Amino acid sequence: MSGKAHAIAVVVRSDPRWAALIARDASADGKFFYSVKTTGVYCRPSCGARPARPENVGFHPTAAAAERAGFRPCLRCKPDQPPLAERQAAQVAELCRLIESSEEVPSLEELARHAGLSVFHTHRVFKAVTGVTPKAYAAAHRARRVRAELGKNGTVTQAIYAAGYSSGGRFYEQSNEVLGMTPTMYRAGGARMEIRFAIGECSLGSILVAATARGVCAILLGDDPEELAHDLERRFPRAHLIGTDAGFEQLVAKVVGLVERPRASVELPLDIRGTAFQQRVWQALRGIPGGTTASYAAIADAIGAPGAVRAVAQACAANPLAVAIPCHRVVRSDGGLSGYRWGVERKRALLDREAGA
Repeated sequence: MSGKAHAIAVVVRSDPRWAALIARDASADGKFFYSVKTTGVYCRPSCGARPARPENVGFHPTAAAAERAGFRPCLRCKPDQPPLAERQAAQVAELCRLIESSEEVPSLEELARHAGLSVFHTHRVFKAVTGVTPKAYAAAHRARRVRAELGKNGTVTQAIYAAGYSSGGRFYEQSNEVLGMTPTMYRAGGARMEIRFAIGECSLGSILVAATARGVCAILLGDDPEELAHDLERRFPRAHLIGTDAGFEQLVAKVVGLVERPRASVELPLDIRGTAFQQRVWQALRGIPGGTTASYAAIADAIGAPGAVRAVAQACAANPLAVAIPCHRVVRSDGGLSGYRWGVERKRALLDREAGA
């Protein structure tokens, strides 16, 4: 190596951008680009190409600056195009629109052909971006459509076919999972479905406990008992709401005991209703041991959807079963308490009780 090349190498190695380049740091993408004079190309910091010798490397603030210096874009990392994450998000958004607009749910092979990717890569990228598989996304979309159609179509059968189900039989097999009840009952706003409920007081304020024949469907905390009752009514506007009896009081006592001792091992029959993604998140929450916490990012990783941190937070916020599904154990990556459906102070109180148990 000549003296001049050695001097260039020393300068490049001392530049903080060299460390990002060697680490292939994706967070540095867009902040700068580097060129390699022996190949005549420029790349993103995260490019997977073989590392260049430092004496051959130059740094550029923008892709345009690199091209003005006479370098062409790398065919591997495509630095003249949007970042990979943006390209994948746009690609998956297009696949979502295709699923939503198709009469029949497209197969994974059809989606892969549309995206110009392999079947494996399509499945992996779709799940990374949305947090669910294409099949689960299609099922959730049809569930939303059938709910909407049940509210406006003349008959349940018309609503089922308008929502994209190929047969009524296939939908009825899944109707309890999709709607939590029969389609006729859903269309009637939960009419004839019996929900027992009770409102009481606990150390965290007012508490409402509601249950169907399948199990507890709501544990709501708040300051205003009347507002808790209205919340339940909004969920099931035409269900038959029944006051408590001695048997139900025993169930309520178990729930209150769980609030007072959130680490206690209390077996509660649960009637859990939510989208496929919400159910996966809630299942992961139930796996967090009492007295410990997990970040939203850790939950996203646990369900195989590392890019769905925001969706995980939304699923936590939609949880209707306080303490039974312990969304209070989910915190920010820095350990700080974030929002909680029933108030951050209640979240802090529950965590303090678990830590001191």
